[in-house]
Amino acid sequence: MTYKFSKRVPQGDTDAVGDILKVAGDPKVMSFAGGLPAPELFPVAKVKQAADKVLDEKGPAALQYGSSQGVPELRDVILKRLEVEGIHTDTDHIMVATGSQQSIDLTGKMFIDEGDAVIVEDPTYLTAIDVFRSYGAKFVGVDMDEDGMRMDSLEQALKDNPNAKLIYTVPTFQNPTGRTMTLERRKKLVELADKYDVMVLEDNPYGAIRWEGENLPSLKSMDTTNHVIYMGTMSKIFSPGLRLGWVVADPKLIKKYTMMKQSADLHTDSLAQYVCAEYFKENDINDHIKAITALYHKREQLMVKAIDKYFPKGVKHSNPEGGMFLWVMVPGVEDSQKLFDAALKRNVAIVPGDPFFGNATIPGTFRMNYSNTPEDKIEDGVKRLAEAIEEVMSVSATK
Repeated sequence: MTYKFSKRVPQGDTDAVGDILKVAGDPKVMSFAGGLPAPELFPVAKVKQAADKVLDEKGPAALQYGSSQGVPELRDVILKRLEVEGIHTDTDHIMVATGSQQSIDLTGKMFIDEGDAVIVEDPTYLTAIDVFRSYGAKFVGVDMDEDGMRMDSLEQALKDNPNAKLIYTVPTFQNPTGRTMTLERRKKLVELADKYDVMVLEDNPYGAIRWEGENLPSLKSMDTTNHVIYMGTMSKIFSPGLRLGWVVADPKLIKKYTMMKQSADLHTDSLAQYVCAEYFKENDINDHIKAITALYHKREQLMVKAIDKYFPKGVKHSNPEGGMFLWVMVPGVEDSQKLFDAALKRNVAIVPGDPFFGNATIPGTFRMNYSNTPEDKIEDGVKRLAEAIEEVMSVSATK
């Protein structure tokens, strides 16, 4: 049988996300790979109470077809979360999505035609690259430093690509680097979006998980011309399994998002929306976020301390102030996959850097996650990873 796939289907069988999830589920492998929240912090008992109450009081509505824009009760919850980001709006500006991944997909479907330029941080979230590539995007990478996307590089990219359709950015605790864009650069990015009349997709899955530094306003909070589309999610502060995300944009755009969503899945799971809204009604989500933040900070400190102790001289890493990831740069290594292979031989999993780049990659890079690894295993895992890095570096040095 010959399958006549569309251009949107990946040509090869490389599946970076699938590989991450596969190794994350292997009990023999210590995974620093997937961006999985700590499951021991899932509020299972309280979610059960919320679900029972929803089914008792709103069962027929929760099990019925619902609004494509989202359950009103959950959109009210999202409004309060947006105020934390300095975004003061109303429910007409909000659509509930089936996880933030759908928000990215619908944005790609709405704005990108074959050959359109999408400007991204180099590196950036690997699955956003997959989505935009499936719609035929041409990627324009913008250099980063420890303060996030460089605005001089961004403006040059806008000058060189006057018909660019979209800027995609994760300004706070970026995936994969863990870096945070400064306030000055945030202001400049919003200014450039207006100047060059280009849409910005602001992805903020990790912003609430901060243990160091000051909270910075979202790009959307500074947007006065409706050039910024804001994305949020419940996956990192509540539960990834419920698949609840949201888009914040001009009502005219929300209308388009809602129409596009109707052709994708009609509406987000009604029961999940009602349960989440009930949980927020009966519990203080800020207390839950504090517990998440404290645990991730502890694990990040243990990981960084072990890295500084065991990794070979010359290896550099980012120093996140929050979130779930840090970025490692190994000098002299020309193939990041070799780092993954050497680590996996020692039953340690990382994510090689290549899938995070739309075009040319930076070799010798990889992402590490600290949120999902028990504290008593971090040092041993880092020590084994250090051995893998030394092996690859020594082989590279002899070539």
